[in-house]
Amino acid sequence: MTSSPDFTLAGLLAGIVDEKRLSALSEEERDLQVASLAHDSRQADPGTLFFCITGAQSDGHDFAADAVRGGAVALVVERYLPEIEIPQVCVADSRHVLALAADVFYGHPSRRLRIIGITGTNGKTTTAYVLESILREAGRTTGLIGTVETRIAGVREHAERTTPDALALQQLLARMIETGVSDVVMEVSSHALDLERVGAVRFACTAFTNLSQDHLDWHHDMEHYFAAKKKLFTDYETAARVINVDDAWGARLFGELRQCDLRPFSVGALSAQGSGDSTAAATVAAPVPPAPCCDLAFDPDSVIYRATGTEFSVSEPDAGEATSRMQVPLVGSYNVHNVLVAVGCALCLGYGLDEIAPLLGRITPVPGRLEQVRAGQDFTVLVDYAHTDDALRTALGALRGLTKGRLITVFGCGGDRDHGKRPLMGRAAGQCSDYVIATSDNPRSEDPAAILRDVEAGLAPTHTPYEVIVDRASAIDRAITLAAPGDCVFIAGKGHEDYQIFADRTIHFDDREVARAALSAAGFALKDPS
Repeated sequence: MTSSPDFTLAGLLAGIVDEKRLSALSEEERDLQVASLAHDSRQADPGTLFFCITGAQSDGHDFAADAVRGGAVALVVERYLPEIEIPQVCVADSRHVLALAADVFYGHPSRRLRIIGITGTNGKTTTAYVLESILREAGRTTGLIGTVETRIAGVREHAERTTPDALALQQLLARMIETGVSDVVMEVSSHALDLERVGAVRFACTAFTNLSQDHLDWHHDMEHYFAAKKKLFTDYETAARVINVDDAWGARLFGELRQCDLRPFSVGALSAQGSGDSTAAATVAAPVPPAPCCDLAFDPDSVIYRATGTEFSVSEPDAGEATSRMQVPLVGSYNVHNVLVAVGCALCLGYGLDEIAPLLGRITPVPGRLEQVRAGQDFTVLVDYAHTDDALRTALGALRGLTKGRLITVFGCGGDRDHGKRPLMGRAAGQCSDYVIATSDNPRSEDPAAILRDVEAGLAPTHTPYEVIVDRASAIDRAITLAAPGDCVFIAGKGHEDYQIFADRTIHFDDREVARAALSAAGFALKDPS
């Protein structure tokens, strides 16, 4: 990566920090050369400006001395540290200042890229993959930032989290510019919005897929969760906003944005009125202006579901354009909405339906999203990332119409996360499956058996036959042993992940590999035609 421009301490923070605070520094301190930025003391080198950030688990102020020993020349703090002798700039929110400073330090990279941000509980990854595929097939040089991976002009990198922290993100965007990337599709999590990871990013388009219970260990309730998601559409510079109004929270968001005269672009079924989850609709605090017809709509009566993909018709009713037929290698009704959001973004970026439709057939399936494990068996094995009750219901609902035999579901719930969704996931699995095996996901610091007792509280009352098998590999093996011709084994929760986190260790664990081994042990020839 090329070197960043030379900055003085005052020059970098000018316009970000109150001038009074900068003027309190001596002239020598104001002219200090800043060679790098850091918020992790282990990454402090000579010339570093170190940001002391207060987090949920640790406080950067406690590591300021380590940063100084590493070579930091100045600190941005939220409280003065009298024991530290290097210059300190005190601010109200060092996390916010870091986001703005990183944007300046790396030359405002989002202003030189076309960035599309996608948020929602479920569907972010699939929608991002579909849109990135459309743009790439249309001849753009693309970048992808998300849960499964980071891609820079086709080169794959491991993703540590869905949305990188503010400093890492600006560094990444700058690298993308250097490699010739023109368009970046990124997933934006609610944590990222609360923690200002996308602070100072300028978006060409932002999109909302849906909202259902998740992350309430962080957000506490659905209203705060919704408020975090809404920030992407109200608190950031964006040229277009695409909202799935078939989701009740999306309908609410659409109405609130329209009342603010932000002119969102709506996608959904013909004559959609936000007919999603009634519990979400009951929380609507303000009237939602009626949407007589979506800006981009699909005809529910035209949808054809197959085991290998989905076909449906879409149109722009207000534009008076002819209907376009879409064929995508993705399964399930929920993927119709994911594709529709991606197509809506592409329309907002200037492409026409006639250009987009032929490109959709070349979409690459997303790793760990209804991913088939094939070994010549006479039943279906699918691995999916579904880790909320809504995602389980949606995926199992899609599979029900495609499965001749039984739906056998293997799933678990993560430890140190929202406890409230565990019985909800148990109930969803029980209500939508013919047989359930409840097992461990990533138990983290919690007792796996205790997590499963929470799951059973929702699973047992459904009266669906089930087993509890704590060891995940054994649970997968048991499901495959039970499967008969025509059945579908649905392994949910981890998807693309290739690890399992326990209190004292993290081990390699890939549901796809474990399923293949179980199929081999059951006598099927180990092969993967795909």
